[in-house]
Amino acid sequence: MLNRTGVIFCSVSLVLTVAVCAVGFSLAALPRATIAASKQPAPPETLPELDLPGFGKVTAIDLMGYYIDNPPAPVAAGAAPAAAKRFGGC
Repeated sequence: MLNRTGVIFCSVSLVLTVAVCAVGFSLAALPRATIAASKQPAPPETLPELDLPGFGKVTAIDLMGYYIDNPPAPVAAGAAPAAAKRFGGC
């Protein structure tokens, strides 16, 4: 059977761990206003210009219009499947 000191040590360690996790989470969590704002969609007119490397700055409306006018090409029937992207490490 466990001795009294071991049970007290395990209990205090568990309580302290939960307390540290609760304080750490409350400090790391986003403010409620930021979370509420992130759930509201933004109109494209209010978005800043996007800097595309090798192309320049483009507005979100122009980028969406280009995507609608030029959708991605469908995969051909005899083409090889797209390679799976995996994290390669350092």
